[in-house]
Amino acid sequence: MADLKTTYLGLELKNPVIVGASNLVTDMDALQKIEDAGAAAIVYKSLFEEQIQLERAQHEDWLDEYSERHAEMVSLFPKIKHAGPEQHLHNLKKVVDKMNIPVIASLNCVYDLTWADYAKKLEETGVAAIELNMYSNPRGVERTGNDIVDQRLGILKKVKKVVNIPVSVKLSPFYTNVLGVINKMDKTGVDGFVMFNRLFQPDIDIDNEKLIFPWFLSSEGDYRLALRFAGLMYGNIDANICSNTGIFDGNHVIQLLLAGADTVQIVSTLYKNGIGQIKNILTDMETWMDKKGYKTIEDFRGKVSKKNSTDPFAYRRSQYVDILMQSDGVYEKYPTR
Repeated sequence: MADLKTTYLGLELKNPVIVGASNLVTDMDALQKIEDAGAAAIVYKSLFEEQIQLERAQHEDWLDEYSERHAEMVSLFPKIKHAGPEQHLHNLKKVVDKMNIPVIASLNCVYDLTWADYAKKLEETGVAAIELNMYSNPRGVERTGNDIVDQRLGILKKVKKVVNIPVSVKLSPFYTNVLGVINKMDKTGVDGFVMFNRLFQPDIDIDNEKLIFPWFLSSEGDYRLALRFAGLMYGNIDANICSNTGIFDGNHVIQLLLAGADTVQIVSTLYKNGIGQIKNILTDMETWMDKKGYKTIEDFRGKVSKKNSTDPFAYRRSQYVDILMQSDGVYEKYPTR
């Protein structure tokens, strides 16, 4: 029978399927179903410093709303320090204590100095590893791409210095040269890369003429960008590769492993198909491996990576030209009317 075991961030996992950060992992009942369905690990919902700062400001505004209403009453409420990340850390600790599979913390900060501080606090909850949720939304023209990359490298080095558990980086694809950024981060000793961060994008309600933020679930086929970079990075970095976005079934997982990924993260398929989809994915993988005669994942991981491909144009942009040259097949499948 097929053995689905794999290694990620130095953790021995029973299979490559990790449930990514989402509201699902904050629900204790859902967590039990996720574990029962066979997930190898979970990533707990991100600790967002930006949200903590916003909540602190709102809290202070509420406390000060009735201050100085009377000459002898400077403040209606006693000054108290906002709880900050404590509630998040408390909930995370409960999940760590409950789960029998590894729990990975996720972190996104606003200020350079607080990345390391919060990472240390997360480590103290007993998590197995930390995923740094790194992205930078352009808000002006002053900062250069090199400035952003150098800042991220500095943050990564500081975090690695203060924690004793594995650290992975969840990257955005919006760098001038993603491969170059990965190569530089790999040299810092980072333990893994999650490719890629799926950022929430705004939309516009044309009736009310205002910005809205709708549900942003991925679609089948969105995994292809992650597949390309898994294939490009396999055998070229020391860190592990975790692919995510648009991974809905066992076939998708197999494709990404063939490209070179060590693990995958899934979320949208659980919302669309239910938590039981984890078990279906694992069954599909076992069936395929048995059919192919593969005993372990390492028997085929990276088999269709750039490193092991005999096609000189594999993973190159110019391959798109080959597709255009075979456009007759597209017309047959999608005839014009």
